[in-house]
Amino acid sequence: QVQLVESGGGLVQPGGSLRLSCAASGSISSINAMGWYRQAPGEQRDLVARITRSGNTNYADSVKGRFTISRDNGKNTVYLQMNSLIPEDTAVYYCNAQIATRSPYYVAGYWGQGTVVTVSS
Repeated sequence: QVQLVESGGGLVQPGGSLRLSCAASGSISSINAMGWYRQAPGEQRDLVARITRSGNTNYADSVKGRFTISRDNGKNTVYLQMNSLIPEDTAVYYCNAQIATRSPYYVAGYWGQGTVVTVSS
């Protein structure tokens, strides 16, 4: 009933920029938080950035100052603006959302399918 659809990944050169988008749809009562995680080959999935409904944010140290997370609550959409990209940013980026549904009321974390970001010359 809840789907997260990501877009915006691709191939960019070092120093370039990308903007990722993630739109949630379905039987949504409220979205408490949305965020982005990434997983490089052979590595665990780690938090990149997260934003709450009230606008509080947190970032991984590795992206602080380069990435900016934002959201449009009316569109149930979260964005990740990625600037000054470096090869170490190469990973599959996954959208995550903490969502409450109704009938029955249920709160759970949901994942998108991932979008690939490759930073290479």
